[in-house]
Amino acid sequence: MHQLWMVSLSAPVSRDRNASRITLYPFTRIDDEAAGRWLADQWEITSREQLIGRLDGLARTGYRARAHRLLGVSPLAWDAALYVDITRRGFGCGMISEAEAWTALKNIVPTVAGTYVSWHEYADHYVLGRRVWRDGLRGNPEVDLPAPQAVAEAHLRALLDPADPSSPWNLAPWDAIHRPDHAR
Repeated sequence: MHQLWMVSLSAPVSRDRNASRITLYPFTRIDDEAAGRWLADQWEITSREQLIGRLDGLARTGYRARAHRLLGVSPLAWDAALYVDITRRGFGCGMISEAEAWTALKNIVPTVAGTYVSWHEYADHYVLGRRVWRDGLRGNPEVDLPAPQAVAEAHLRALLDPADPSSPWNLAPWDAIHRPDHAR
């Protein structure tokens, strides 16, 4: 259950139908090259050292530092979701081992679990962090803007829908991380 909870932190990031939201491996089908291409294209990560450096940056300050300067709020959820997504893709393309990936995810659990009290609160801060990040891209003509904020918010509503039995957030309730681990 704890592993599912950790992986579920990245559920808001990818709306792709080929994405897995309940396993450490980031896709529903094996495609190690896609994970490597995505890291290179989206994050300019092409080596293990770059991956570890990016994860360290997200864990320490990430995008929440900019949000704090602009809004006085530090939306950890945005950085945590990216951290978990990048970790999973790093595992997916072989830059880090499975054990290293789980260790990386375990390292952020205390901060995330201690900051939020529900998936709802996590989702609210994810949206806030994404909004600040997206607004920061508007001034750069070389960057294609990502999906509109409304698309991301609709995806989050689906994740939070209590009637959806396939939502990872329903499969691993927020408070599960505070209880002894057990199999699903």
